[in-house]
Amino acid sequence: MSDLFDDPQPGQNAPEFSVSELSGEVKRTLEGTFGRIRVRGEVGRVFKARSGHLYYDIKDDRSVLACTTWKGQISSLSVVPEEGLEVVVTGRLTAFGAQSKYNMNVDEVAVAGQGALMALLEKRKKQLELEGLFAPERKKPLPYLPQIIGVVTSPSGAVIRDILHRLRERFPRKVLVWPVAVQGANCAPEVAHAIEGFNKMTPGGALPRPDLIIVARGGGAIEDLWGFNEEVVARAAAASDIPLISAVGHETDTTLIDFVSDRRAPTPTAAAELAVPVRLELMAWIEDQGARLLRGTGQAVQQRRQRLNDLSRAMPRAESLLESPRQRLDQAGYNLPRALMSAVQQRHVNLSRASAGLRPAALRNLVQRRRGQFETAIAKLSPYPIAREISRQKADLEKLTARMVAAQGVRMARQSHQLEAAGRQLEILSYKATLLRGYAVVRSGAEVITTQARAAAAPSLTIEFADGNLDVEANEAVK
Repeated sequence: MSDLFDDPQPGQNAPEFSVSELSGEVKRTLEGTFGRIRVRGEVGRVFKARSGHLYYDIKDDRSVLACTTWKGQISSLSVVPEEGLEVVVTGRLTAFGAQSKYNMNVDEVAVAGQGALMALLEKRKKQLELEGLFAPERKKPLPYLPQIIGVVTSPSGAVIRDILHRLRERFPRKVLVWPVAVQGANCAPEVAHAIEGFNKMTPGGALPRPDLIIVARGGGAIEDLWGFNEEVVARAAAASDIPLISAVGHETDTTLIDFVSDRRAPTPTAAAELAVPVRLELMAWIEDQGARLLRGTGQAVQQRRQRLNDLSRAMPRAESLLESPRQRLDQAGYNLPRALMSAVQQRHVNLSRASAGLRPAALRNLVQRRRGQFETAIAKLSPYPIAREISRQKADLEKLTARMVAAQGVRMARQSHQLEAAGRQLEILSYKATLLRGYAVVRSGAEVITTQARAAAAPSLTIEFADGNLDVEANEAVK
């Protein structure tokens, strides 16, 4: 101290300091007197500089303490200060001589009691809820049977063993484990990075992308689970394209990730049960459905068979439906030959009558008679103009006569051809053509005999063959 203070001037009792000397002495006194201390208070103004350093105030109802956390110290903080949060900060008290201020360099921040943590949690919860991250419509359905399940948890804890054991019991699936710290300062960034990493994987790649993500941790105090209440974890879970199940803590524990996840499980074991169905139950259900399908099919076939039998009994027999048409057919077959013969004979008579008035001889007689009448008329008229007109008409008459004769010949030939064709058709349809194939017609007088009983009752029979008739006694024919 002797080298620091000068002798006082005459008439003065206090030593004289320079500004820097005083600032340095104050700084050494503060740091030496207090050392490493803990201070409790409410976080006031919070400011993060472009350099990365964090500046904030700790206050109570009467005083304010300025605090600084350097850029390299921020990553080690378990809780990042937020305005209005009651905390306990730990660090060293120092002075900033350039501005004649003292402040506290903080390297550790802890929430002052569970009530403050719950208040902070409620604040974050309201903020995320206002952004719509808790909305039911944005939650994705879980796949019924995922091929690959990604698990974000500690690789050395009992949680992963419980999940693998339950998956093996229910329905074995491929599991990808992303190891993370499940408490402490590294918990939140590692969990958020794991969720984002699973989403960035390529489906079907060398390390395939999971169909489902489980974020799991065992139970603990709220301070131990606080990493899952960090905003970065909640936002990573909400942004996940892969359906996500949160299984943090026990059934009574609640964290922010539970609200933004697609499904919450009360325990990690329950998360494995939500992820896959029971294989044996699924197989039993399939067998039961198959049996129900067979029973239903059999009943449907039986009901339709019974319905068909009932309808068939209500319908008439085919023989009864055909009896009347068969009788009409037999009657038509019996009447057809006589009708054809009658029709052909009638047309033959009509043809004969029509052709009788068109014979060439009668036509020539008519022409000669008319010619004689014309010649007589010509003789009575003037011989010159009338003769020329008569000559012209005579020539026309001769042409007309020739055309009529030719037309008559053509018409007679056509009708003769039609008559011959009708005669051939009559012969084809006539029963005589049937006789040529080896059949015979049995008559008793004018009656046609069709049964043995009628033949036995007839006194005599006439059998018509293709080449003639044969008369026999009825008794001999029956024998």
